[in-house]
Amino acid sequence: MFKKILFAVLALSSIAMSTPSMAQEAPDKMIRRITEEVMTAVQENRKVQSGDRRAIQSIIEEKILPNLDFERTTALAAGRYWREATPDQKQRLETEFRKLLIYTYSGAMAQLNDQKIEYEPFRADPADTDVEVFAHTVNTRGEPVRFGYRLIKRPDGWKVYDVNVLGAWMVQAYKDSFGAQIRQSGIDGLIKTLADKNAKLAVNPPAKVDSVQPPLKP
Repeated sequence: MFKKILFAVLALSSIAMSTPSMAQEAPDKMIRRITEEVMTAVQENRKVQSGDRRAIQSIIEEKILPNLDFERTTALAAGRYWREATPDQKQRLETEFRKLLIYTYSGAMAQLNDQKIEYEPFRADPADTDVEVFAHTVNTRGEPVRFGYRLIKRPDGWKVYDVNVLGAWMVQAYKDSFGAQIRQSGIDGLIKTLADKNAKLAVNPPAKVDSVQPPLKP
């Protein structure tokens, strides 16, 4: 199952650094091209395949983080509570949420090896600035897994801010979890919960991903 989930994670994390000439590249073509590049990089890197955390972190930092609209992701996950947060709380929440996703899913990256992807027809108006791209895995065994990408157009190109797998959007899953935590202990309580979880994952990172549900329990 964790291989299937990894493809959903790649939907949020496989957009490599854009060059100025690619800034206006269509979002579906960008995702198709860069997902293939990232998959190739993972498959050809023996250190990544062996689970070397530094090698995995290098790929994440170089090819992933610069191309996410993570402020938007965090704001949507926090929901109405984002407006109530101070600038400092917003920054700390975004930082800890980013760390959580990296720790949670980087362990599965080494397992990416034999999956193929087929992309569904892209339907959007040329003037749209917020779009969805869908694809599915093609497996020799098991059922295909459908997953999707949400992207927003920024001045420097398209940015990924959400991912869908098996019909569920990641941001919504975290929104429910974040809201419950904030109602219980406030925004600072959520930040602390994330920080505590990250501290544990830094010492004992997960070997694989078994679920898309938010791993927020400390």
